[in-house]
Amino acid sequence: MTLPKPRAVLFDLDGTLADTAPDLAAAMNKVRTDRGLAPTPYEQLRPVASAGARGLIGASFGLKPGDDSYEELRVAFLDTYEGAIAVHTSLFEGIQALLEGLQAQNFAWGIVTNKAARFTDLLVPRIGLHHAGCVISGDTTPHSKPHPAPLLEAAKRLGISPLECWYVGDDLRDIEAGRAAGMATVGAAWGYCGHAEPATWEADAIASSPLEVLKLVLGSS
Repeated sequence: MTLPKPRAVLFDLDGTLADTAPDLAAAMNKVRTDRGLAPTPYEQLRPVASAGARGLIGASFGLKPGDDSYEELRVAFLDTYEGAIAVHTSLFEGIQALLEGLQAQNFAWGIVTNKAARFTDLLVPRIGLHHAGCVISGDTTPHSKPHPAPLLEAAKRLGISPLECWYVGDDLRDIEAGRAAGMATVGAAWGYCGHAEPATWEADAIASSPLEVLKLVLGSS
């Protein structure tokens, strides 16, 4: 399928641009060991890393928002993560080449994440993404993904119509948000994907690697 040529490509952060799961899992397991509990296996935590505290606490403690102890665990996790946010986090292989390729062809690019600005503002410069055209965090607008508001805000800041933007993400909510914003959507199959099969998301395209996204952009018309 040939997608409409974009003027900008927007990306999710966790599980799409950056492999943040090692530091997220480490923070979650620090919360457990501080309470005398054994660490949760990394393989159990990695797929839910894109869901942040909600996903990690769910996988590690079997709790959801509103349950007893959930809020206390959430605060402890976030404080721990903030203090060790870029120890093992890195860009996925191929991301640097993808972004350089977009810039070389004069495509704008930006970040739209559900991560709160408290963390995004710390992490983005530390992993070399400070040259993004815009960075929209989970609390930049009154709504977070899958609501389209963050994506529409990103397009506004770039001065580009949402219809001329693509959104690339590794979770169903990314595809839902992009679709609601009127953007072409690409599922990042190299990411965490939340135990789900990206082919079921009804994205406009699925990319198995970052460089495949670049090929899609360059092949669009």
